[in-house]
Amino acid sequence: MTDFFANKKTIVITALLLMIFAMTGAALVGLTFEQTVDDIKYNEKLTLLRKLNNIIPAQSYNNDLLLDTIIIPPSGLLATKANTLAYRARNDGSNIAVVFSSVAPSGYNGPINLLIGVHANGSLAGVRVVKHRETPGLGDAVSITHSDWILDFDEKSLSNPKPKQWKVKRDGGVFDQFTGATITPRAVVNAVHDALLYFKKNHNMLFSPSTTSTEKDEGKTQKS
Repeated sequence: MTDFFANKKTIVITALLLMIFAMTGAALVGLTFEQTVDDIKYNEKLTLLRKLNNIIPAQSYNNDLLLDTIIIPPSGLLATKANTLAYRARNDGSNIAVVFSSVAPSGYNGPINLLIGVHANGSLAGVRVVKHRETPGLGDAVSITHSDWILDFDEKSLSNPKPKQWKVKRDGGVFDQFTGATITPRAVVNAVHDALLYFKKNHNMLFSPSTTSTEKDEGKTQKS
């Protein structure tokens, strides 16, 4: 009987010790998270800012690019299905450029997510692929980390090249395709052209001071 109570006491003490260790561990994890969450958010902002500055040079604007934003509702031309943010670059109040998200839905292996920067005059500041699943060694050439192909969009506009030439060369346009991979560049070219159409239709909204917006022309846009 004595051994029974002794074993029971040992089990209770062990359970209490384990509970104390678990609670202490949870508290330490929570404390560590609280101490690092600000650093994590700061690093995320720096990463985003670097991406944006790859499209719009930091010396070209003097506002806070991460704070001067506007919400863009889902758009047919942008092939987005949820609200996205547009980042506006201004210099002493003058509109310089805007960067917003777009999707090329018809990539070879699925959607290709893009960041597209457009100058206030309607010419492209730059285009970057931020997410894709294209075939390594073929379609992944759309990414700046694999080739300079994406830089061909710099300074292009709806009138440069002419509308009928906004295609890959195999389709009679001016943009290069990749050896053995035409579907991927074709999808990106079409998406960038549609993004420029979106910019033209929504220029005033994109540069408005409001932080929310409604696409007044979206009903027409989706029929374009």
